[in-house]
Amino acid sequence: MIIELKKFGDLLISRPAGREAFLALSAYVIRDIDSAEPIEIDFSGVKVLTPSWADEVITKLAERFPNIRFSNTANASVQATLETLREYSGVSYSNGTTLATGKVVAG
Repeated sequence: MIIELKKFGDLLISRPAGREAFLALSAYVIRDIDSAEPIEIDFSGVKVLTPSWADEVITKLAERFPNIRFSNTANASVQATLETLREYSGVSYSNGTTLATGKVVAG
């Protein structure tokens, strides 16, 4: 499954907005998805991503789905936020391919 974050806007900047986004994902997108299913989080179209928004969405998705792959992470704001999540929430990445929970997803 691919989750396109641009559907939530191009400025993903507050904890309340992130909480609302996660609630929407939980109710309409990931509700019936098996936790073993690979999830790709696509950052294309995202201009600004803050750690508070990402903590509410990405960290919670990573806790629920152990096989998460991030794509289109070239944006400096996205990279800085993912680095912050890696340091404080355990979301990790390596070699330009961004991954969550340390598990490599082929593809």
